[in-house]
Amino acid sequence: MRRRIYDADHEAFRETVRTFLHKEVLPHYEQWEKDGIVSRDAWRAAGRQGLLGLAVPEEYGGGGNPDFRYAAVLAEEFTRAGAPGLAIGLHNDIIGPYLTSLGTEEQKRRWLPGFCSGETITAIAMTEPGAGSDLQGIRTTAEDRGDHWLLNGSKTFISNGILADLVVVVAKTTPEGGAHGLSLLVVERGAEGFERGRNLDKIGQKSQDTAELFFNDVRVPKENLLGELNGAFVHLMTNLAQERMGIAMAAITAAEHLLEITTTYVKEREAFGRPLSKLQHIRFEIAEMATECAVTRTFLDRCITDHANGELDHVHASMAKWWATELQKRVADRCLQLHGGYGYMTEYRVARAFTDGRIQTIYGGTTEIMKEIIGRSLLG
Repeated sequence: MRRRIYDADHEAFRETVRTFLHKEVLPHYEQWEKDGIVSRDAWRAAGRQGLLGLAVPEEYGGGGNPDFRYAAVLAEEFTRAGAPGLAIGLHNDIIGPYLTSLGTEEQKRRWLPGFCSGETITAIAMTEPGAGSDLQGIRTTAEDRGDHWLLNGSKTFISNGILADLVVVVAKTTPEGGAHGLSLLVVERGAEGFERGRNLDKIGQKSQDTAELFFNDVRVPKENLLGELNGAFVHLMTNLAQERMGIAMAAITAAEHLLEITTTYVKEREAFGRPLSKLQHIRFEIAEMATECAVTRTFLDRCITDHANGELDHVHASMAKWWATELQKRVADRCLQLHGGYGYMTEYRVARAFTDGRIQTIYGGTTEIMKEIIGRSLLG
């Protein structure tokens, strides 16, 4: 089915993204995978190409275009290229809205130009060793010391954790914490007492640096409070829908691309003297995955359109995230199976897609959390 959500400007932007990927990302990607981190040069190149801060107002160095469909194009092209390591979606779509919607004028002028140029790489630190998807369980504390906050605690599984120059930290600013006692504090590179742990060794997305962060009596200036004091819970809930949409968009694109690769493979690969595609079981597998992808894509495109118009609610974003990521996981598994032994070889795209994509049902809120959100909306 022909997609109807993009116009000529979006497709022109798609060509820009593809050119950037072929010139600045794909020639270096294998080395980044070995290194466990991408080059900062790639971030600066993305800034020069205008791929960072798409929705940031022009006065701060951004693109000045809030149309979420451009973010969707970015997610689709990076996914098709198999290059999740350069976490532009995290930077643009998750952290960017916190800075633009919550930042003071002084904060915007201090942080956003570097954000858009690629000189300032960002991360958000929510997850803790003992509190995964449960924000109520956060233990990191920030004590009011008059002219600064004294930050203590640790975070884990932080994407961009090694490279990040600005880290938005979720911390308790009341003894109780929870829904009415969390705040967002921005910790800058070089702050005394701010330490990075190891670059975590993951089964996939090797080039995406994911780290442990430690805060030991870190003095955070009062002017680095982002948003309302004790208002982090509401701020986080407001922006999680967009984060989940970003993950869902990558998920359906990954599933579609794996299906394309596998369809070509079974036409060429022979067994028992004929192509695999001549076997009824193979045709049924392809038919089922194609139908599931088509139905999911239709729903996702509607969600993208609604979000671009400011109409998407958190329940439908949770539906999109749950359904698309679980579909990606199923499709990756089935496509690897259809590749046989070759599917287990890292030189084949399907093998890396299998390991790179496995995190999709976990981060941004697990599938189980998505179902809880949906269920509560229906049953109270």
